[in-house]
Amino acid sequence: MNDAQTYPIGLYQTAHAGKARATAPTVGQLRPLDAATQRCRRSPKRQTEPRTDSHAADGFLKCTFLPKLAQPHPLPPCRETVKTEREFYSSLSRLAEHYGIQPLPTEHYSYPYNITLAMWDVQQKLKRKDDTWYSLRLVAEDSKTFLTGEQRYNTGTTLYYIPVAPLYRMLGDTKRKKAAQLLVSVCSYLYHIADIPYYRQENSYMYWMYEMMNDWVEQDEYTEETDVYLAEIRQAEYIGDAIENKLFNPVNLSVFEKRLHRFKARDGFERECQKVALDALALYRQYPNENIFRNTPIREASQVEDYEDEIISMDKYISFIADTDGWLYENLSDAVNNTFNEYGNIEEPTLCNRFDGSSIADTDLNFENRIFTLLDDICLLLNNYKTS
Repeated sequence: MNDAQTYPIGLYQTAHAGKARATAPTVGQLRPLDAATQRCRRSPKRQTEPRTDSHAADGFLKCTFLPKLAQPHPLPPCRETVKTEREFYSSLSRLAEHYGIQPLPTEHYSYPYNITLAMWDVQQKLKRKDDTWYSLRLVAEDSKTFLTGEQRYNTGTTLYYIPVAPLYRMLGDTKRKKAAQLLVSVCSYLYHIADIPYYRQENSYMYWMYEMMNDWVEQDEYTEETDVYLAEIRQAEYIGDAIENKLFNPVNLSVFEKRLHRFKARDGFERECQKVALDALALYRQYPNENIFRNTPIREASQVEDYEDEIISMDKYISFIADTDGWLYENLSDAVNNTFNEYGNIEEPTLCNRFDGSSIADTDLNFENRIFTLLDDICLLLNNYKTS
């Protein structure tokens, strides 16, 4: 297939966030990677502006003003206007039917304003309908013009790191053991089905990060704190292996519903455990075979090396980890954020559809919306666990 050319029109291409910047959050909470630039506040004191009399007509406020035509990129060369318009409106009709929207009639406007206006209108309606909408493009490929649409789940530049040390301590707490077993079933679902990377697996990004922490301590000049640091690393390895052995057992999934049915919450914390388990079980029932990487953007083989150097892949910011407290996590999170500062973008779940007459997959980002919410909830729950 020939390489496609895309033609974003006017101001209708949505730019993604630029280079990530880390901020230092409170220890024990999820860490944002990016901080929005603070703009200077304008002074509230301004010169009094002249106003029209209160009886002045305000009919113009009820009018709809169409956008002006921005300077567009040139449309595909050597194409007759009639053919381009016919293919565009045919593609637009397929897109409108797929997403259930009603486009603004623009055929009576002259070319190319009719196409520009139609794309602007559809883009606005799609964004209002679904906040995962990202971009709409006009593509010329193999002597054919059609629209492509892209949706992305915005991960909020957050580190989705699930700590297992609190779960390990819960299992040893007689007052919380039933709640802990419920969360073991939740984490087992995330481990087996959702395919969340585990930091004790050698092919995971976090395994390499923990190994780097260990090398730094061993190779650094010996101090009275060196043994303390190494002990914390050994403890993280021990707890990680112990919890992984539990999560690996498929029985945790087969008894998930039974554990939830028998569980009686006694306080606010256990009610939160129950809610997280209900959400996880509902997700497991509806999507029994879906993993969190199912809509990872497809990369060309020739682009893999450059891609890894420029974009934070999903497996780097989603993982089970040892803990979110102590010296080890403080240094680990600093290393992660410093590394991520070198990247220009972040990989997120993405759906791309071509409205060229080919079949369109009946998929959405509902699973991603629910599972990332689940990750938020269980991270918060485990980070808030305190032994009594």
